[in-house]
Amino acid sequence: MSTTIAVFTRDLRIHDNPMLAAATRDTEHVVPLFVRDDRIGASPFAAGRLRFLDESLADLDSRLRTRGGRLVMRAGDPVEEICRVADDADATRVHVARDVSALAKAREARLRQALGRRELVVHDDVHTVVPPGAVLPHGRDHFAVFGPYHRKWSEQTWRGCQPAPDRVTLPEIALGDVPKARGDGGETAGRRRAENWFAAHVQDYADQDGALAADRTSRLSPYLHLGCVSALELARRAGDSAGAKAFVRQLAWRDFHHQVLAARPDSAHRDYRGRGDQWRDDKDALQAWQEGQTGIPIVDAGMRQLRAEGWMHNRARLITAGFLTKTLYIDWRVGAKHFFTWLLDGDLANNCLNWQWVAGTGIDSRPNRVLNPLSQAERHDPDGEYVRRYVSELSHVGNKDVHQPWRLPAGERRGYPEPIVDLGQARARFLAARGK
Repeated sequence: MSTTIAVFTRDLRIHDNPMLAAATRDTEHVVPLFVRDDRIGASPFAAGRLRFLDESLADLDSRLRTRGGRLVMRAGDPVEEICRVADDADATRVHVARDVSALAKAREARLRQALGRRELVVHDDVHTVVPPGAVLPHGRDHFAVFGPYHRKWSEQTWRGCQPAPDRVTLPEIALGDVPKARGDGGETAGRRRAENWFAAHVQDYADQDGALAADRTSRLSPYLHLGCVSALELARRAGDSAGAKAFVRQLAWRDFHHQVLAARPDSAHRDYRGRGDQWRDDKDALQAWQEGQTGIPIVDAGMRQLRAEGWMHNRARLITAGFLTKTLYIDWRVGAKHFFTWLLDGDLANNCLNWQWVAGTGIDSRPNRVLNPLSQAERHDPDGEYVRRYVSELSHVGNKDVHQPWRLPAGERRGYPEPIVDLGQARARFLAARGK
């Protein structure tokens, strides 16, 4: 009897998973396998992120059960464990989704060599709407500007969604330590969230996506990061309203970052376009930023939301990242590491390349733009509701003063700190450092 291994990585779903669909086709037995990578396990993940992963794995196992299968779990070096399972199950073929990070590319190359006579089938069309490399400018290996990329991206013919397999037949094999966690992670919760958001909020997305207090964003990013939902299926289901088109444009941005990282894996830790920055080493300022104690309420609200929820509104991400890199003039890599530690959706391509965009070392055509947090607060949180939600010391302060509480007597600030930096002077220092 023929046996195939379906290796899950960041594609923890059974619906529209081309890797799983192909693995279950024309074979008698399939081993759905997930390997906990020792190197990833050693990273400083927040407990919430590990919990979300366990919830997603438990849900995947539950969904496979409904089709007669189970999730097989191993821990250790992925290549060694995949080969060991292939030996145990006498598998002739291994399926896996291609990914864009340097770690994923090295893993694929090692696996191809280690499998020897066994066939490795790598699928390009699992993580994104349009695969990295499918849309290219003339004479280059990737687009460095989003506008031209998006025009080409929009002209592509998308593949059809793959149905979930009817049956998954597992050979005799030890299951390993399959999580039993329950919670908000996983395909079941992700598909339910998508269904509810499309029904209630997508039509308003174009007008409300920047409103911090309204929080009309989909919050699907953690599910997209682990592949609990399919980016392609979301794009196909979004609809034709202005809000739906704005939402699909965000999926195109996600694809754009993936194709940049695929071509430039070092952009996860090196400047895409160096500006000669001599970043400041200010541990006290960094700690104040990390803990939401900068004295700038809109910044502190975002940083406290991050710690409380493992998520942050996209507009708040821009504001807090801009404050770190262009007001405090601290290296974007320090901020990206902090975000990656806490975010449930800590995707390497989107996290690092968005940080580079804000820092002016990435693909932004205006690298020296500085987002003034006060004007951002007045525009995107005009009534101060977002600030009062996360900065408890200011929960009693009215709209007039909530974004500039330093104008109040100290006793009315209830221990909220003075600003750690003068915004105007900091902007001037940044522009001088950039030679502007």
